[in-house]
Amino acid sequence: MVKIGKHAFEMGSKYLTELRESNDILDDAEALRARMDEDGYLLIRGFHDKETVKRARIELLQDLEKQGKLDASAPLEEAVINKHHDGRFTFQDNEHTPMLLELVNSDRTMAFFDRFLGGESMTFDFKWPRVVDHGRFTGAHYDVVYMGQGTKNLFTLWTPLGDVSYEMGGICLCLGSQHFDAIKRTYGQMDVDRDNIEGDFSRNPLELVEKYGGRWATTEFQSGDALIFGMYMMHASLTNTSDRYRLSVDTRYQLRSEAIDDRWVGKKPKGHYAWGKSAPPKAMAEARKEWNI
Repeated sequence: MVKIGKHAFEMGSKYLTELRESNDILDDAEALRARMDEDGYLLIRGFHDKETVKRARIELLQDLEKQGKLDASAPLEEAVINKHHDGRFTFQDNEHTPMLLELVNSDRTMAFFDRFLGGESMTFDFKWPRVVDHGRFTGAHYDVVYMGQGTKNLFTLWTPLGDVSYEMGGICLCLGSQHFDAIKRTYGQMDVDRDNIEGDFSRNPLELVEKYGGRWATTEFQSGDALIFGMYMMHASLTNTSDRYRLSVDTRYQLRSEAIDDRWVGKKPKGHYAWGKSAPPKAMAEARKEWNI
């Protein structure tokens, strides 16, 4: 049984299945693009160098240790949660995360995206490290609502920083959601800064399967693995039911020749400049009622 939010699903049921690996076609860029069109994602085992992942993980853990987020009685590398921490996290900027940058900006990573995209690739300067606490999960959403002011031919690379078991709350994808036309025509046209709207489409994974016919998919990840998907793949995370933090990082890649969302590039990316700043974001429940979805 795997938990997403408050719902528990059985692996292999109509609601949940295993992600398919794409290592068998790793050297065939055309086949990778066809697999992306078919599945909406690529799961690649051993995509990253494990030692580089380890260094990036330790870098993040040392920062969490300074913030008092770790159980001081446990080894650092186990990322055991300090149950008495205040629930707030701060993240270092790029200048203070050289190991993380070495991982996600590596020649190995950029060469893959050059081949996959069929031209010179680039990555956003802004990186999204994730620290998922016990009992937490991420609601279902499209990435396009957060970073869609440039090309839509943009891809997310989700990298676990260490092994991630089912209990630790890894990422999960809603298979087929890139073809949910009613959602793409409405929610998928939103931008959280321009429209000041909540980002998550749903916090109820059961609803998406029952209403739109998708199926959730996940796996247990090992250090070095990577998951790649596009802007219209609905994704969420499992609930972290363990006593350890789930550590990961999200990064984005596109062709250098295509339009760039300037919120996420430059020495000091501006990020979300308006979302929730002047008024509370519009509730997704209200928006969905207006869209009749």
